[in-house]
Amino acid sequence: MLKIPVSIHDDLIAHAREGFPLEVCGILGGADDTVSAIYRMTNTDASNEHFMMEPREQFSVVKDLRAKGLAMLAIYHSHPETPARPSREDIRLALTPQVSHVIVSLANPGEPVVKSYKINDGNVEPEPLETI
Repeated sequence: MLKIPVSIHDDLIAHAREGFPLEVCGILGGADDTVSAIYRMTNTDASNEHFMMEPREQFSVVKDLRAKGLAMLAIYHSHPETPARPSREDIRLALTPQVSHVIVSLANPGEPVVKSYKINDGNVEPEPLETI
């Protein structure tokens, strides 16, 4: 189970809305199963169908997480017009099985949906997500 504070959950949705109609992406850090930090990243693909994080930003985030004694718990991105479930491309590019994949859907802008998944070797498992 992934636990996300309300403030970070709200920031995920805000980031998705600010980036609309393009996908946004980022990293969630924390300890154990509880998120305590959000890092908004640049989607270098600037696409509404896929994302690619800027490598230098990723390196800086990993460095900052280590300095704070935190771990990368999740990679997040938005689906501006589709449901909060991994696309074929999301599954193909999920190369870190120990990290959760959080998706923010704006398919219904009045009711954003945030879901989490574990993706390992092409297998997708929904992961319980608790807002704390």
